[in-house]
Parts: sequence; structure tokens; C-alpha cells
Amino acid sequence: MAQGTMIHVAPEWPTHAVCVLGTSTQLDVCSSAPEDCTSFSINASPGVVVDVAHGPPAKKNPTGSKWPLDPGLEVTLKMKAASSSTGDQKVRISYYGLKTPPVQALLYLTGVEISLCADITRTGKVTPTRAAKDQSTWTWGPGGHGAVLLVNCDKDNPGSSTVDCEDDKVLSSKDLQDMSLMTLSTKTPGDFFAKHQLVLHVAKSEMDKVRVFQATGGRVASRCRVVLGPGQPSHPLKLPGGRHSTDFYVEGLAFPDSDFPGLITLTVSLLDESNPVGHRGSTELGAWACRHAPGWGRGRRAEPGAGAPSRCPEMAVPVTAPPPSPQELPGTLVFQDSVTFRVAPWIMTPNTQPPQEVFVCRVFDNDDFLKSVMTLAKKAKCKLTISPEEENMDDMWMQDEMEIGYVQAPHKTLPVVFDSPRNRGLKEFPVKSVLGPDFGYVTRGPQTGEVTGLDSFGNLEVSPPVAVGEKEYPLGRILFGSSSYPSDRSREMHQALQDFLGAQRVQAPVKLYSDWLSVGHVDEFLSFVPAADGKGFRLLLASPRACYKLFQERQQEGHGNALLFEGLSKKKQKIKNILSNKTLREHNSYVQSCIDWNREVLKRELGLAERDIVDVPQLFKLKESHKAEAFFPNMVNMLVLGKYLGIPKPFGPIIDGRCCLEEKMQSLLEPLGLCCTFIDDFTPYHMLHGEVHCGTNVRRQPFSFKWWNMVP
Repeated sequence: MAQGTMIHVAPEWPTHAVCVLGTSTQLDVCSSAPEDCTSFSINASPGVVVDVAHGPPAKKNPTGSKWPLDPGLEVTLKMKAASSSTGDQKVRISYYGLKTPPVQALLYLTGVEISLCADITRTGKVTPTRAAKDQSTWTWGPGGHGAVLLVNCDKDNPGSSTVDCEDDKVLSSKDLQDMSLMTLSTKTPGDFFAKHQLVLHVAKSEMDKVRVFQATGGRVASRCRVVLGPGQPSHPLKLPGGRHSTDFYVEGLAFPDSDFPGLITLTVSLLDESNPVGHRGSTELGAWACRHAPGWGRGRRAEPGAGAPSRCPEMAVPVTAPPPSPQELPGTLVFQDSVTFRVAPWIMTPNTQPPQEVFVCRVFDNDDFLKSVMTLAKKAKCKLTISPEEENMDDMWMQDEMEIGYVQAPHKTLPVVFDSPRNRGLKEFPVKSVLGPDFGYVTRGPQTGEVTGLDSFGNLEVSPPVAVGEKEYPLGRILFGSSSYPSDRSREMHQALQDFLGAQRVQAPVKLYSDWLSVGHVDEFLSFVPAADGKGFRLLLASPRACYKLFQERQQEGHGNALLFEGLSKKKQKIKNILSNKTLREHNSYVQSCIDWNREVLKRELGLAERDIVDVPQLFKLKESHKAEAFFPNMVNMLVLGKYLGIPKPFGPIIDGRCCLEEKMQSLLEPLGLCCTFIDDFTPYHMLHGEVHCGTNVRRQPFSFKWWNMVP
């Protein structure tokens, strides 16, 4: 909020002050009133609006009336327009006593326009005018206000070795487009900045989170220079008098995190440097250097040691000795205006968002898998990006390496890859193959050591938009897996990752229980698919219970000898043997209890009913570590491209020429308007404890809903 100082007047000498348009300035008429005076009147030039009130409650009378000198008195001044010359507006205060003649105090005012503006209305444009709303606050919701700042984390210069925000240069106009515009508008007398100074500054605690460039020649990148940023909390501005507009480009340097709430305030301060002691006259005593303005106070100043001081004829008050040299004291703060920005959060996109690009790896022996993914991407009209073997070093787990989301400001939306700390064969892929012009990058967590399987991003999902009671989550909620309780053997997602996800605020994370799995990822037991009815989606949950029910039905129909894994070199399993395997049943009873726990958490935290959940037939087995793995290819671990689903081919029992598991999946999903394609991932992925979803990744269309319109 713009803020000025209080003006104090005194009968001893004229006072000079600056009033900024759009602000109300308090005038102290009581503290220096002569002792025997009991009332006063006030008159002002036409360009000054004076309000005199007692409060509370306020009772306003027209100026020119006599007012008692009451401690509850409030006098405020406003300027109607900027001054054409210094001190061209005047205010006269007359004090009255019972036995003494009236005594006058004179005030010379200079009206100036100073406005620091950004896109607080979130329309994508900056209107350089005094905003009706407080620019120093930031509020959420459709009726909220406040400017938005992007972390400039893409790389517009292909020859650069860093993301754009890691250097202090603007190398192209594209770089400027990733920044938020801020404009300083001023209108002052021509000589105003000979005795005044504007300083742009940011709190030292925030200076490493932001960088500000000043445009010195329009929107030409080469003419932008750094004025604020790391190690630079303030910058004095050199501005001409008259009407002037200065553009600044602001880039974020850090995402919200545990130690940074995401808010950054930039402030411009007006200092009076004409004569620090003299300037106290504008706030305490009166401006000594300016007190002989033409037409007012024509008396001569007494020479040192010349006896009684001379008097100003108009004011009939004595003139005191000159103040100390102005070089001895700093400038005096007259006015401040601030703009608060919120750094745009990193936002994940759920399976229900339209796909734009599919990422997959080429590795030894996955040619058929690649062909299937290519065909599916073509149907969904998606771009396909394939990481070659020499790049990925036989690391095919594209989903585990990264998660692709976006950041958004009213003027720009930028996809941003979130690089996991797993750092295996694909560790360079997000930097070398994804980061680039208009594609940003961020990472968190330890880059060496301390990483568990739960820090891979197969363990990171997001729901579609949901409502839980009266609470809405228009961007969905982030889901990640953890342990049920801490122990020597339990695994957790690294705290740095959890802190980062929570600090974004717009997709309030939900912690699920996934440590019962050998790999430990939530995508091993859940997925979301779009639907044409209900909430617009379904939650798919792996279900041993549903699988046993299906197999029992098929056995009762006389198909107990139908074989699982038909056509594979793996040992075949008959339906009747699976149903009679007591150990396998015990394993899956345990797994079902773990999934049921998560089912209740998801229903509670996402506001789901049973009709919103689809149980996908799936069996698991426990390894020596007592952690679970999929018994046959895990169908819930699928690739979702709009209505086209790439589902791991389960190699279930063939009955009447059809896989009964595939047939069941089609009966569950095709009525929702979805198309099921079963992809053989058995050898290159399933045998290595992953499936179709683990081996692919998708960039999706951002939400149409703007994140700043929600209330976290």
C-alpha cells in the first residue's frame, strides 16, 4: 500500500512538503500551536483538498470554519493534480486565542505522481495508474488481486549451459516474455529530482528469489540491465522530471518451498535529499532551504551573532538559525509504494487432461513395444519423442525419471519438467532433451545418496479436479506413496520433495501407503481415466478380490484348466491351481488390505463414492523381502492418451479364444467411451518390475482453470 508521512507545521517558519497523488496525507496542526491558542481555521489553494474531522465518529465541516484544537482532531490533505512547479500549492493555518492576535503557519505543497504498477488484475496487461486496490497485498480467488511471477526456468538460448534465471543477462526478446512487466510512472516538476531520489528495493530475505531488469531503451533485450537481485537489494533510480514512465522486467529465481512462501514485494521509496534537517520541516519542522519561496516569508535570515533574528513580515514569526550542513545526514523518507508478486506454482496435470507429447525410450528388445506406443500416439494425435539407447544407457523407466507439469502467469504459460533425484541412466534426459526454449526445468531432493525407490516419480500422481464437501480442488490433488509408519525398514519420499510439493499449495498433497510394494510406487495400484459421465473420471484400483471373483466365475463355468501366461516361456498357471494356491491367496489377502486402506484414504481425501471407483482384476505375489510385485502384467499401470488406453497385456486365461482379463477390462472401461489397446510389455518391462506407464511419460495440456482463482 502506498504510504506517505505526516506533515507537521509550525508558526515559526513556512513548511514545504511533497504530496503524492492518490494518497491522503495527515497534517498535524496541534503539536506546534501557540500555547494560548484554542482554535484554528484552514485555507488552501484550489488544487488541495482539505478534510477536517473529529474521530471517532468522524464529523466533517467545510474548511474555513474555526475548529477547536482538540487531541482527537484529524486533518488530511489530498492533491488534485501534479504540480507544474515546486511549492505551487499553499495551505494557510490560522491559530486563534482569547487575548492574542491570530498567528499563521504556512505550508507549501508540491503534488507529484509516483505509481509502481504491475498486472494486479491478472488480465495480462499493466495499466500505469493509481490502483484502487492495495498492490502490496496478494489475495486468492476469482475476486482476488495481486501480480504473478514466473520462475524463468527455461533456456531460450540453446548455447547457454544454464536455465535463464541463473544468469543476469537478457539475451533475447523471448527471454523478456518469460518475465512480468512492472512500470514506474512519475509526473513531477522539472527540477524535482535535483533534490529528491527514488530508490527501488526488495527485502534482503527475498533478494535471492527475484531479479529485476530495468529497460533503458524499450523492449530491446540488450538494453536491459540488472537493478535488483542476489546481492543487490536496492537501486537508486536516475529519472528526469516531468512525465516519465520506466519499465522493469521481473523474473522469479525460486519456486515456493519450505523456506519460501512464494511472495515477493518490490518497493519504491521517495527520499528528500535537499536538506535532511530542513526536510524535517516537511515532516516535523519545515524545509529551511525552501522557506524563501517567492511571495512568501520575504524577511532576511539573521547573520550569526547579529542579535535578535529578523521576522517574516507575512507571518510575523521569528526565523531561527540555519540547520547543520545537509551532507551530515541521509535523505528523509517521504513516500513508499509497493507491489507484491506471488511466484507461480509448479502444477501437475492428471490423465484426464488432453495429451500433447509422449516420451519413451528405445532399449534392447523393446521394438515391438515402441511400435505399439507409436500407433497409440498417432491415434491420439500426439507428438512422440524417443530417447535413443546411447542417451538413456538402457534406463527405460521414463516415468520414474521425471514429471511434466507447467507454470502459468496471466501473460504466459510454460511447460516445466520436474526432474527426480533418482539419477540413473536417464539422469541427463530432462536437461539435454526436454529443457529448452519455452520448456522449463526444476529439480529437488538429494542428487547423490539418500535416494530410495519412493523418490522416483512413478510414485507421484495427481487426481483430476475434485470437491470434498464444500472444499474444491479445481486442479486436483497430488498423490504420493509412503510407509504406513516409520521403522528401520520403512521408506519415505525424501522430505525435500514433500516440502516442494506441499509449498505449491494449489494441489494439496495426499500421502498414500505404498511401501508394501517392492518398487513402492502408487502407479502400481492406481490410475485415473476420463469418463463421459459422473465426475468426468474414474479411479482405477488394482483388486485381487476382483481377480479371484473373475477366476472363480470362470472355473464355475468349466474353465478351470484355462492357462495364464499362454504363449510365453514363463511357466503356465491354470485357473484352478491359482485358486487353490493357499500361499498366493494369503499374499493377495494382505495386498488387498493395503489397497483397501488406500481406497478409504482416496475416498475421504478426494470426495469419492464407490461408483467413482473401478476395480481392476490383478494379482500380486510377495517376495522374500515381504514386498509385493505384480503376478501378471499390471493392467492398472497404463498409458492414458485421451480416450485411448495403452494397457499392459496380462496374458490371462484364454477362454473361447479371448483373454478373460482383457475381456473384463473392456467391459469395465469401454462403456465409459474408452478404447482399450493391450500392449505386450512382458519381457522388456514386466520382467524388470515395471509396465507401460513406468516406461512412458506424457506432456499434457494445462488446465483452463487459472490457479490464482482458487482458494487453497
